[in-house]
Amino acid sequence: MALLSIAYFPPVEYFVLLAKYSVIELEACENYQKQSYRNRCRIYAADGPQALNVPVVHENGTFKLPITQIKVDYSTPWVTRTKRAIDAAYYSSAYFEYYRDQLYSILDSKPETLFSLDLQLTQFLALKCGIKTDIRFTEDFLPGTPGEDFREIIHPKRANTILEDNNLKKPYFQVFSGKYGFLPNLSVIDLLFNEGPDSISYLKPQADSNNGI
Repeated sequence: MALLSIAYFPPVEYFVLLAKYSVIELEACENYQKQSYRNRCRIYAADGPQALNVPVVHENGTFKLPITQIKVDYSTPWVTRTKRAIDAAYYSSAYFEYYRDQLYSILDSKPETLFSLDLQLTQFLALKCGIKTDIRFTEDFLPGTPGEDFREIIHPKRANTILEDNNLKKPYFQVFSGKYGFLPNLSVIDLLFNEGPDSISYLKPQADSNNGI
């Protein structure tokens, strides 16, 4: 079992762990932390890597609130901007059209909390990647077991060796790699839109790919 924080359109390394462990516990008892994957991701746009963010409602004591109580701020049209950015980046990818509408329906439903938004996206993407991990939630905030606690290891500003440790530091097809080369560890949507049902073979080599589209 591995322990993870929630993440918005999680990076590939996050899904490597989802594919590796039969049971994952998501941290549901921590306080909100800014500048993390909890509300941001990276995609491959026509001019290189592009960051996408989810604004949250800043209330008194926001950073002392449990992650499950952090509300998404829909006062600006960030959902529309996000969909336009993803469209521009992946409209020519091989599998984008197969997942686009279902994915966007999650964004359009405007989940009230960041936890709910991230969870729905992660569950959808795991299903489409062919991952059947049992996702559970922590009931208390506790220290993790070394080697299984990835809550702060997977972070946009900290390097880790998850891909190397799992022999997965390797390229797959990317639409704009001819211009800028292969960009590793982007949001898993980059992998899914380019590789489709074969994503599981990248995340978990020699695994059966039977999820379909």
